[in-house]
Amino acid sequence: MFKISVIDSRTVRRLVLEGTFIAPWVAELGPTWAAANADLQDRKLVLDLKNVTRISKEGEDALSELMREGATFSCDGVLTKHVLEQLARKSKKDN
Repeated sequence: MFKISVIDSRTVRRLVLEGTFIAPWVAELGPTWAAANADLQDRKLVLDLKNVTRISKEGEDALSELMREGATFSCDGVLTKHVLEQLARKSKKDN
């Protein structure tokens, strides 16, 4: 199961991802990201991964692409932090 919620505050629009970030749900993030990014009205856009329980290779690829586009992430779990650190390192090597 996977869910994306959009939470707006005055300064931040947060995309909250919950559950297993695997194919077929990976495809849902791109359009949601684009729509959320289109109408920020001076807010910062943050992908909140605190409630993600699993990330597949396809999910990592999608997060890596958003990272290259300048996405900001928020997470708590050791595993999720590790995945994001690895993606950031890989992204730096690719540039």
